[in-house]
Amino acid sequence: MTEYKAIRNRPGFTLIELLVVIAIIAVLIALLLPAVQQAREAARRTQCRNNLKQFGLAIHNYHDTFNLVPPGWIGVTANQPDVSGINGWSWASRLLPQLDQSALYNQINFNVQVGAASNAIARATAVTVFQCPSDLVLKKWTIPAAGTNTPLADVAGASYAGVFGKDEVDFCNGLAAGVPCTSNGMFFLNSSVRFADVTDGLSTTLIVGERQTRSANGWLYTWSGVIAGADNPICRILGDTDVVPNNSLVRMDEFASYHTGGALFTLGDGSVRFVSTNIDLNVYRNLSSRNGGDVVTEF
Repeated sequence: MTEYKAIRNRPGFTLIELLVVIAIIAVLIALLLPAVQQAREAARRTQCRNNLKQFGLAIHNYHDTFNLVPPGWIGVTANQPDVSGINGWSWASRLLPQLDQSALYNQINFNVQVGAASNAIARATAVTVFQCPSDLVLKKWTIPAAGTNTPLADVAGASYAGVFGKDEVDFCNGLAAGVPCTSNGMFFLNSSVRFADVTDGLSTTLIVGERQTRSANGWLYTWSGVIAGADNPICRILGDTDVVPNNSLVRMDEFASYHTGGALFTLGDGSVRFVSTNIDLNVYRNLSSRNGGDVVTEF
């Protein structure tokens, strides 16, 4: 007598069912990925805002101590203003003690130029507060000589610049020794601006803003200062407001960010505001002036 064994059905997916499941998972991942990226960018933007807030607090603490805002950069030769004279250290370098970087500050020899060999370690030290997490800022890069690719000095990168004002920063690059480079912003050559000088109001005056590092275009910035003989040295620490943030016409001496739709700025009262690329250009330019008598309401 022939014995028959019961055939048991094995649970499992058919090929079509497996493909459907894979397709569903792929759709869910495609929907989830932008949300994850947006969450990460939101976190980076928050950190960037915190960096700029630290600048606001540091500048106020500096002003409390010295009764003025740090100079844009110091340049003097034979007791005459010189845009590339000794010593070139920037506004940001003066704030190091207020940014909990006293050890780095103490390594700087302020009696010689930024590019001096004795300042090699200090000027090439990357500082986290100077770097926006959304920016592809280089920790260290080599600044070239003007008109050539000859390396002059290694410097640490930065994502932020002081506000020079409405005037072109480029104008300062060609000035002869003895000719002062001034502006209507908070930072310029040998500046000594006090809060009392900001007659347009601290809450409507931009003092520090974001920069967009683009190494392919040579748009590299530093916190350290102006290096004598370098290519576009002043544009690497200060910016003007010729073009609204993130506009396609933004050049090296203007402000931009990797945040969608605009850039973050610190204002004179220490607050941080996001300035949209859709802001009226006249309003934006008025915000960069400390004493133009311009009335700025909402922006």
